[in-house]
Amino acid sequence: MKMHAQPQRGGFTLVELLVVIVIIVTLAGLATPQLIKMIKKGDQMTAINNGKQMMASMIEFNNEYGSFPDKETAKAVTERTGSTLSLTGDTANDYFRQLIAAKVIKSEDPFFAKTSISRTKPDNKYTGTEALKAGEVGFGYIMNGMVALGNDDPNRIIAVAPLLNNSAKGDFDTDPMDKAVMVYLDASVKLLDIREDKKISMGKGKTLLDYGEGTVWGEDIKPVIKVPKKK
Repeated sequence: MKMHAQPQRGGFTLVELLVVIVIIVTLAGLATPQLIKMIKKGDQMTAINNGKQMMASMIEFNNEYGSFPDKETAKAVTERTGSTLSLTGDTANDYFRQLIAAKVIKSEDPFFAKTSISRTKPDNKYTGTEALKAGEVGFGYIMNGMVALGNDDPNRIIAVAPLLNNSAKGDFDTDPMDKAVMVYLDASVKLLDIREDKKISMGKGKTLLDYGEGTVWGEDIKPVIKVPKKK
């Protein structure tokens, strides 16, 4: 009796291919929200760790120059170190660049947080015009007008991220990390909820830039955010 060979299948049928596609799309749809959440958690941890390193260098800078970075310390750093880095601007990049010029820190990484204008980590080239160039800084720097904050109250905040549209109005962007990152003078870093109006609550109905009686700033400080430089 002769055995007849079974015909070989030529591949998937159209129906089978459609079933596979539907399964892949369904799985991708289920995985994407969880993946996005994990990415944002990672970006939060990066910002927290960078903020702590940045504040450690700020404290060292304050010990050496008697103040956190401002226009007066820019002159002192240039005179003391002979640095040719640009320290005369009025962006967060310019003020943070003083820490590199003063050699209290040797990396650009601590100034990075993921924001709408800083999506990729710094290249750690910090000579000439390369030091903390536009797009390498994600934190806004808080000052008292044009003067650095004093180091007398650990409850005050000195750096924040991510700013909505890189604005100095105290509005925060929920897109990069879901939370607002606050770097305090005591070197702690906290994640705060961003309200629907894009502000953060500082207690007693106050928001970050509210000042006067009943605020962390008191009546003698007018907080101003120096924003990072955009590309």
